[in-house]
Amino acid sequence: MNTGTVAWVDLNADLGEGETLRPSDLAILDCVTSVNLSCGFHAGNLTVIEASLVAALERGVTTGAHVSYRDRQGFGRRPQDVPAPRLRADIVEQYGILAGIAATAGGSVPYIKPHGALYNRMGVDEAVAAVVVDAVRECGVRVLVAQAGTVVDRLAIQAGLEVIAEAFADRGYLADGRLVPRSDPDAVFSDPQVVAQRAISLVTRGGIEASDGSWLPVACKTLCVHGDTPSAWESARETRMALEAGGVTVRSFAPPS
Repeated sequence: MNTGTVAWVDLNADLGEGETLRPSDLAILDCVTSVNLSCGFHAGNLTVIEASLVAALERGVTTGAHVSYRDRQGFGRRPQDVPAPRLRADIVEQYGILAGIAATAGGSVPYIKPHGALYNRMGVDEAVAAVVVDAVRECGVRVLVAQAGTVVDRLAIQAGLEVIAEAFADRGYLADGRLVPRSDPDAVFSDPQVVAQRAISLVTRGGIEASDGSWLPVACKTLCVHGDTPSAWESARETRMALEAGGVTVRSFAPPS
């Protein structure tokens, strides 16, 4: 795994998860270079998804499909055991929803990033990872956003997909590279200055301090700031400012068409 420093990085956020497009969402879009939009299965609605996509297009922000388990009650963060055919169909359906909205607005959806419990599961479960990879290919998409060194990373590369290595400036890491469970107190960071400094470490030092104090190498082509965390837009702003001040170019890995 290549975890060296990089000259550029993409900054992404998860959006389209509210009932309306809020001023804070627009502020986030002014800072990021790609945005992962909910497709309605874990949060959001068609109105806010369309408004978010149009706002992203107006700003030149690349749009990806944030697909999830069909779990609005649990915000897509509850573990699920979904039969493979249904999971594949659900992913394809979600991508189709967003791609259809994008086509009407004159845009495109060049990548897929799974959300929440599905994202975590595909990193460790070969059967789930294989379904995700098959679904991405069925959608006609060539780019998958995922953590480097995980099961889905390996299977996707074997299938000929491009995997964009994602790191999380606002999430804690365990020593084995997994994210700290959200039930733990050190799982999520909401202080914008802390998030920005963690981003700098991930990009310029190639890693981060894990929850046990050990050094964890982390490969990173895109940094995520979760749109539902407190002070998310401030974290996005401070992160971008810190990266650019450190000489890192912030740009999309897949410029919008």
